[in-house]
Amino acid sequence: MKKLFLFFLLAVLLCSCNGIKYRELYGITDEYVEKLRTTYDSYGLFDIKYNSKSTADKEYSVTPIGRLIIVKIEREADDQEYENLREALESHYSGDNSVNKVYRNQGGTIAIDCRN
Repeated sequence: MKKLFLFFLLAVLLCSCNGIKYRELYGITDEYVEKLRTTYDSYGLFDIKYNSKSTADKEYSVTPIGRLIIVKIEREADDQEYENLREALESHYSGDNSVNKVYRNQGGTIAIDCRN
């Protein structure tokens, strides 16, 4: 029984690593998604510079454009890192009806689609 409990605890800790790694990023993207749900119809196209936010470590930037939220890794990153980020964001928003899809743009960044 003790081994089963330890195995379960280890599995939970390993599964929650993405939550820790992306916690600040989730906070920023959640704020933008929530504002589209409650406050704004769209972020528009003209104040992109002023609406953008970065994580404290400057590793990620988040920019809302219209009803899309663009997430970019602000350092050299390979395809696998972007795919891991896409999967983490997709999992994070899997139960959120405000988010239609999380996908990679042709430019390589991640888009969180909140269009109606």
